[in-house]
Amino acid sequence: MTSVTKSGATDAIETTIDYLVPSSRINRRFWAPGKEYNTGTYQPYPVTIRNARRSAEPIALDSHGFMLGEHVSKVSDFGDAEEVRRVYHDEVAALVRDWTGADLVLPMGGQLRSPRISGAGIQPPAAEAHVDFTTRTAEMVARRFYEKAMPDGPGFDRFICFSLWRTFSPPPQDWPLALCDYRSVGDDEGVPNTKVDVDEIPTGDALFAPIEGEEDMVAASIFRFNPAHRWFYFPDMTADEAILIKFHDSDHSRAWRAPHTAFHDTTRPDANTRASFEFRAIAYFSRTG
Repeated sequence: MTSVTKSGATDAIETTIDYLVPSSRINRRFWAPGKEYNTGTYQPYPVTIRNARRSAEPIALDSHGFMLGEHVSKVSDFGDAEEVRRVYHDEVAALVRDWTGADLVLPMGGQLRSPRISGAGIQPPAAEAHVDFTTRTAEMVARRFYEKAMPDGPGFDRFICFSLWRTFSPPPQDWPLALCDYRSVGDDEGVPNTKVDVDEIPTGDALFAPIEGEEDMVAASIFRFNPAHRWFYFPDMTADEAILIKFHDSDHSRAWRAPHTAFHDTTRPDANTRASFEFRAIAYFSRTG
C-alpha cells in the first residue's frame, strides 16, 4: 500500500453524500447508453470524509473493505475496449492474485466514468451510497462465471467480487471516490436496487410498472443514512495508483464489502474533470480439500 502524502488536500472535508430516504420503496437503477436513472428517492446528508492518506492506522482490504496500491498499467487508452481486453484483463488478474492470495481471477468488464465528458461507453459517476452487488447477486454471479470458465474445476471455498478503480485525469480530481469503512456499517444494512438495462430511460408510470423476473435480476445494495458511517477518500490520485474495493467477500469473518460513491470536492479550485475506469472481476480461492 502506498504511504504517499499529498500536500494539496486537507485532513477532512465536510460535505454531503446522497442516501436513500426511509420512505423509498420501489428501487431500480435504469441503465441506458450514457445515462442512468434511479427510481429510489435520495437526499443529501452531511458527512465528514477523511483523507485516507493521513489515516492514523493503515487502510487495509480485510479491515476496511478497500485499499490503495501502486500499479503501473501498460494500457494506453482505456477507451479502447480491445486494448483493455488484451492487456488489462491479465494485469488485473495478476495484481489481485498478488494483493489477495486468490489463485483465479475471472474478468467481468470495465466502465469509463466522467461527470462532464460524454461519448460512447462513458457513464456519469455513481452519486449515492451503494455497493454494486447484494449478497444474493454476488453468489449467483460468482457461481455462474465459475461454472462457465471452469466446468471441470475443483470448485472454490471463497470468492471476492470486486472493482479495481483508477483515474487517468491529472490530480486533483473534481469528483473523487468516497469509501465507507466496513467496520462502521452493520451487516444488516442495505436495500436491493435492481439494475435494469434499457435502450432509453422510461418515464412516468413505466418506471414503476412490474417487471417480469425482477427478483432474478442483478441488484446492488443502496443505503440509508447512518451517522456512524465513517467515510474516507484518497485525494490527488495519479494514473499509477488503483483502489481495490470489495463488493462481496464470501468470508464474512473479515471486511466483506465497502459502500462507496462519488462526491463533488468543492475545496479544490484547481480540480480537474475526473475521468476514471473501474474494472469488475471475481477472485476465487480454489477448494483444496
